Amino acid sequence: MRGWLESFFAEFDFAARDCRDLLVAYDAVVKDPASAAEWQDMMERYDRDLQCDFGELRARAAALAPRVCMHAYTMKLLLFVCLARRARDYYREAGLADALWHDTMMDLKYKMEECREVYGICGSFTQTWFDGFFELKRFALGRLQFEVINFGHTYEKNGKRLMPDSRVINVHIARTGTPLDEKSCDEAFARAASFFAKDLGDTPVAFVCHSWLLYPEHESMLPAHSNVLGFQRRFTLVENGVYGDDHPELWRLFDRPFTGDFDVLPYDSSLRRAYVDHLKAGGKTGWGFGVFFYGGCL
Repeated sequence: MRGWLESFFAEFDFAARDCRDLLVAYDAVVKDPASAAEWQDMMERYDRDLQCDFGELRARAAALAPRVCMHAYTMKLLLFVCLARRARDYYREAGLADALWHDTMMDLKYKMEECREVYGICGSFTQTWFDGFFELKRFALGRLQFEVINFGHTYEKNGKRLMPDSRVINVHIARTGTPLDEKSCDEAFARAASFFAKDLGDTPVAFVCHSWLLYPEHESMLPAHSNVLGFQRRFTLVENGVYGDDHPELWRLFDRPFTGDFDVLPYDSSLRRAYVDHLKAGGKTGWGFGVFFYGGCL
């Protein structure tokens, strides 16, 4: 497994310090016979069952952390990096290309970098998000990530209708470090519409998204050329709301937990400046849930 880890880190271009931290964690696990046996059993759970209980595996990885003097975030990320080897086999068995596996597994790196930025730790504090990738339900297709879910609402436009049990394509915006521009989004939506067409049956191809990026107040906060606004305007809002004064989603934009002090938030990008100014003026943060029917050719 250590050789696998080294090859994975090289393929995904992990920074040297992240390679070191994760290899130190792995070596600490295998050095202790009881921990090594525990880790091997966790690997075998996924070996045997694609739909294994990932919640249990995460809990076991966290329980191992103090025994090997590692942070729980580090151990949980290490768990999924190790499982990625078997995941590649599952992708191949399903007739899915290695390139799709690679693009999807990139999220492990994105979440690791996010954890490093927010908490200064090589690991992940959002590991529940990985489950869909390892169950072959959620995939990265270009700039965005997608999965099929039930719509959960009633919606009609231009003679097309969606019911609560209609199957729709759920959109997630990965933190890739690349712009959320119109061209890359168009390409991603086209790929997803084709990839999931058979999973939708007779339902019109529709995309949905639940995100802070769809907060309707962006219309008054952001300039007309904003990529965030361009993305948001694709969708018709079905629901929206505001967060409390703890602003639980601000870490996604500012790379730090919100402490209640707007003055310490970074002010180094147009989006960050717009949010700081909005908050200092008494504005709220919030979310939106939107939908749009796909109009491209499949």
